[in-house]
Amino acid sequence: MTKIGIILGSTRPGRNGEAVARWVHDVAVQRDDAEFELVDLLDYKLPHLDEAYPPSLGQYSQPHTLSWASKIASFDGFVMVTPEYNHSTSGALKNAIDFLYAEWNNKAVGFVSYGSAGGTRAVEHLRLIAGELQMADVRAQVALSLFTDFENFSVFKPGDFQRDALTTTLDQVVSWSQALAPLRAA
Repeated sequence: MTKIGIILGSTRPGRNGEAVARWVHDVAVQRDDAEFELVDLLDYKLPHLDEAYPPSLGQYSQPHTLSWASKIASFDGFVMVTPEYNHSTSGALKNAIDFLYAEWNNKAVGFVSYGSAGGTRAVEHLRLIAGELQMADVRAQVALSLFTDFENFSVFKPGDFQRDALTTTLDQVVSWSQALAPLRAA
């Protein structure tokens, strides 16, 4: 069965991303075409990148890196839930991505973003990063506005149409993950 990791890309106290990621997970687990697991960056306690060698060499030495690498390697694709901070993704998510290389290769990735402009600028940066990591980013995405999908900018109440956008994103992530399976097996 195809395994998709839903990565909660914020570690900030009081983060909006937790409610968003749980919503993504709750919708995803109703499907029967893949297994879905919520991966919270808070559970991995990754410091600023502290490996001596570039991740592309795969010579990880830190226990936290080995644990993170094992988790990411276990998935066939991802949905990254990202806030938008200063026209980009969170530093925590970027740092977590930068720890690894091969574990991301030949896997599909979709995005669920949130922010004042729907988090779309964060996703644009993540798409560039995905290309460097040999990930296939799907076209569909969910862009949640702090003005319309959150009450008082903090209570998550997505518009009904957002579920359709999420379903399309999940459809693409699952199908692309399955299509890339021969590349991962090689």
